[in-house]
Amino acid sequence: VQVAESGGGSVQAGGSLTLSCAASDESFSRLTMAWFRQPPGKERELVAAITWDGGQTDYAASVEGRFTISKENEKNMLYLQMNSLKPEDTAVYYCNVYYPEYNVHEYDSWGQGTQVTVVS
Repeated sequence: VQVAESGGGSVQAGGSLTLSCAASDESFSRLTMAWFRQPPGKERELVAAITWDGGQTDYAASVEGRFTISKENEKNMLYLQMNSLKPEDTAVYYCNVYYPEYNVHEYDSWGQGTQVTVVS
């Protein structure tokens, strides 16, 4: 699945951003998707995941209660609403199909990502 992330930027701590991910594959509506991020100097990590129908979501403990993942199958779009942003949320954010059986380091295809910078 080819994806294109957008919506990143620089924001003050406590602010909000909404990231978007446009997917090109017709199978998108049947896919469990996720957002990942890679902070500077650190490894890529899972942020949030959502099942194919949006019926179930899961979040990293560090973003629980602040971020919301959503999926719009009719438009092949994935979103990440980020509220109460903290400097430690600074990272390049990526969307991708979610394969829970694989470690994130084993994924072999990524989009270009979108940079989020939170300044204090």
